[in-house]
Amino acid sequence: MRQHVNPLSRFFQLPLELPGPEALFDDPNRPIHLDIGSARGQFLLALADVQPEWNHLGVEIRRPLVAAAQRDRDARELQNLHFLFCNANVSVQGWMEALPPDRLQRVSIQFPDPWFKKRHQKRRVLQPALLLAIAAALRPGRELFIQSDVLDVIEPMVALTELSGCFERPEADPRPWRGPSPLPVQTERERYVLDQELPVYRVLYQRNTTPLPSVADLEQRWERVDNPAENTPTP
Repeated sequence: MRQHVNPLSRFFQLPLELPGPEALFDDPNRPIHLDIGSARGQFLLALADVQPEWNHLGVEIRRPLVAAAQRDRDARELQNLHFLFCNANVSVQGWMEALPPDRLQRVSIQFPDPWFKKRHQKRRVLQPALLLAIAAALRPGRELFIQSDVLDVIEPMVALTELSGCFERPEADPRPWRGPSPLPVQTERERYVLDQELPVYRVLYQRNTTPLPSVADLEQRWERVDNPAENTPTP
């Protein structure tokens, strides 16, 4: 069962200074895969083992899950893996800005918590400022991978990403949803959904060469798309 926390509460709005790659990995020069919302960490624990040529960082807003994942990481002595507690929309942007060029090469957001009510839209993990921070940190061709088993979760993520103009899908990928995952390991949620023979909605994006819009511009355009009724002039 999902255990939601409110990312807009005062506690989770406190920015944290996250350590750089030199403090996280034995070889900080490897390319980094950032998994936003890493939960209990089973996905990254497996991926770090099968992709030792990458460094893997999982960030998660639920501190007990981070502590448990980090204990497993330490027990397995996976020096190319680390887990950090933070609110991605508050603390990750500064961390990405401080990275050497092209160090971050892949970002994944997989099965994020669903926030269905209109008043909870600001609690969604992928917000305009975070998306643009990801786009700023990724060189052209580097990847953003999103997936969910809930259409009401994945569709706003797709709409916002494509509204930014900063990402494109690989030409060979089917629309609207990609088939297999581009990653060699499945998340716990992914295995559960597929075992129930239910659909998983996946999209792989690659950073293009389009300059970033301003955060204010994207937020204004996203507000018109995300809340069309509120932006319709009354007769």
